Amino acid sequence: MFAVLKTGGKQYKVQAGDVLRVEKLAADAGEKIQFNEVLMLGGDTLVVGAPLVEDAAVQAEVVDQIKGEKLIHFVKRRRKHSSKRTKGHRQQLTLIKITDILASGAGKSGVKAAAGAGSVAAAPAAAAKPAAKAAAPAAAAGDDLTAITGVGPAAAKKLVEAGITTYAQLAAVDVDSADVKVKPEWVEQAKELAK
Repeated sequence: MFAVLKTGGKQYKVQAGDVLRVEKLAADAGEKIQFNEVLMLGGDTLVVGAPLVEDAAVQAEVVDQIKGEKLIHFVKRRRKHSSKRTKGHRQQLTLIKITDILASGAGKSGVKAAAGAGSVAAAPAAAAKPAAKAAAPAAAAGDDLTAITGVGPAAAKKLVEAGITTYAQLAAVDVDSADVKVKPEWVEQAKELAK
């Protein structure tokens, strides 16, 4: 039985026992991972996904984190003295060994899904964490003061430290006698938002 899986923007035709070099994955050596993006299954019957095969997966074991061959990019411009540049690069790769191909039951296997170090699947999760951290204090403290034009995260933090957490509190502030620097246009916008 074989499968065609997709990872790191590339497609690989694999069988059990194959050893592959794929784009870097966020996994340590010896860890079991599962690729859920299976495009095709082959064997007794051929199953082609639209675009993915439903509930199919390829399980693998991470052998090692390695670097690819060194690539050298050399640029030299004719008739321009000392105009040359050399750049080298070694791609980060993960060496994996395919252990099993699941035609069904991928969701119940309990194996961690493979995620690249800079993959699309990992990026939203990483981007959501700081947003969740920023939203949690704002929700717990009161209104989102950064909705006011000119109030950024730093100014909102200073307002919260001074005890101003809602639009109503900011609308009631006297600009001249406030403990923190408050602009008159902030107070006007806070009055409109507090309604």
